[in-house]
Amino acid sequence: QLQLVESGGGLVQPGGSLRLSCAFSGFAHGIAWFRQAPGKEREFVAAMSWSGAGTSYADSVKGRFTISRDNTKNTVYLQMNSLKPEDTAVYYCNTASNWGQGTQVTVSS
Repeated sequence: QLQLVESGGGLVQPGGSLRLSCAFSGFAHGIAWFRQAPGKEREFVAAMSWSGAGTSYADSVKGRFTISRDNTKNTVYLQMNSLKPEDTAVYYCNTASNWGQGTQVTVSS
């Protein structure tokens, strides 16, 4: 079973930036980021194919978030800029049926 470990979350002021990392063991075709805010369902944020040629984003993060991957390090990143309070959530890394434990992102002044 593929293991996923997220890191990089924290507290940031509105307008700030964070970069999340997802380290994975084994081979992962596509990898995605999801997030879940308190009292809400988990939602899709961004995804990338193995080659990196294909990416997709939720409308709410387009132009602000960028997904990337370094296959030599088995790591996927989520660069988050211009953060808003509504971006506050636990962010999860996912591939197929495998999920990481999540990393908390809090955007607040």
